This record gives sequence, C-alpha cells and structure tokens, in this order.
Amino acid sequence: MVAGSSIGRSYRIWRGIQTAIELVYPPRCLSCQSMTASDFGLCGPCWQDTPFIGGTVCASCGLPLPGEGDGYRVECDDCMRQPRNWDDGRAALLYQGNARSLVLALKHGDRPELAKPAAVWMAQAGKALFRSGMVIAPVPLHWSRMLKRRYNQSALLSHALGRKTGISVCPDLLVRKVRTSALEGKTAGQRADILQDSIVAHPRRYRELAGRQVLLVDDVMTSGATLTACTNACLKAGAAHISVLVLARVAKDT
Repeated sequence: MVAGSSIGRSYRIWRGIQTAIELVYPPRCLSCQSMTASDFGLCGPCWQDTPFIGGTVCASCGLPLPGEGDGYRVECDDCMRQPRNWDDGRAALLYQGNARSLVLALKHGDRPELAKPAAVWMAQAGKALFRSGMVIAPVPLHWSRMLKRRYNQSALLSHALGRKTGISVCPDLLVRKVRTSALEGKTAGQRADILQDSIVAHPRRYRELAGRQVLLVDDVMTSGATLTACTNACLKAGAAHISVLVLARVAKDT
C-alpha cells in the first residue's frame, strides 16, 4: 500500500508538472502555429491542405496512381519508360500545398523539430520497404553547404526514422565529394550529368555496405537524379538491395 501510494503521488506530481507546461506552452500546429490537441500535429485546415499519399502507388518512386491495387507490382509511366536503378521507393507527401511549406521550413527555415513528425509519416508510407538487417543512409550534403545550413535535413529525417522503426542509421555511409551547382530548373538529363560521380561511399564504410540492404532517405524527390547517384555509389560498394524513402514527391502536372 505504501509503495502504491508513493507511485500514485509521484504520478500526480508528474501530471501536475505536465499540465503546467501545457498551460505555458500549449500544443501548436506545426504549420500555422494555431493551438492543436497534441504536440507535433496539424490543425484541421492545415491537415486538409497537406497532400498525404495513399492508395495505389508506383512501386519504384511512390507516385500515386489511379485505380485499385490488385496485389501485383505497378509502376508509373516514367518508371516503366526509364527504370530506376534502385529496387523500391515510397513517398509520404506530394510536394505541393502545405507539404511544400513544411519541407521548405525543415530545409531552409531552421525548423529541425519538423523531422520528428515527418518521420512518423514516412514510417507509415514506407512500411512495405523495411527489412531485417537494413541500414538507413541519408542523402549526403557537401561540407560547404553543411557549414552554411548547419544541419543536413536528410540526416535529421534518417535519425528520426531510425528511432521510430528501430532500423540502424549510418549518417556518413555516403559522401558528396563535389559541390554541385543548384539543380532547380534543370532537366532530368542535366541533373544526371551534374551529379555524375559526385557521390561515393565513405571509404571506411565499404564493409558495412557489402551485401547489405540499404534504405536511402531524402526530403524531396524530383527527377530522382540525386537518389540515382546515391544508389550507384551503394551498388559500386557491393550493396545488395536499395530502397528509397522520401518525405515528399514532386508530381508532374496532368
């Protein structure tokens, strides 16, 4: 009885502290900062403006597709016309509306706390990709950009995803040895040319890649050129199976 009373008293004290914190710092929407029911959530209007991907998707890039799945692998026109060099891919959001705002806030707006809820969404979208013995690797950032930005948003997502799924994370599995020019506005072919041989496996990580299943993580997939370069680096180092998982996927206008 004494022990039970002590535990109950401790819980009431803890709950009182939590209530006081919530009164001073009430939960806010990740996007618009209006009050919400829980931490790391979205308010109703922002949720509706955030295009989560669900239903039938391309098995290679995660793009949403029309129709119902029949249990067989389906791919979008782009992936059938130009097969990816990785094995499977998924995305949590379409890169538009509030999703675009959240990605830009994480990437350039000094909002690293967004990685935690983003990882929850990515874990849900990528659950079909997770395998025993897999290692998560973020798309690398060149050291000069790392100095300017102070963090690699893909590494933040990787660590949060690792904590959510229990999959091991190797933040320096890949290295970007060349500072490439900006890819915005470039065609898929131009992006591929710019990125050629710019990303390699870390020399001290070859042993961890040999025969390994790798999950590449990035914030946004546009043409897939960066993930292609990362996949090539993993394959050259002997990786056995490559999957990709991104927070948001750019979709072509239809």
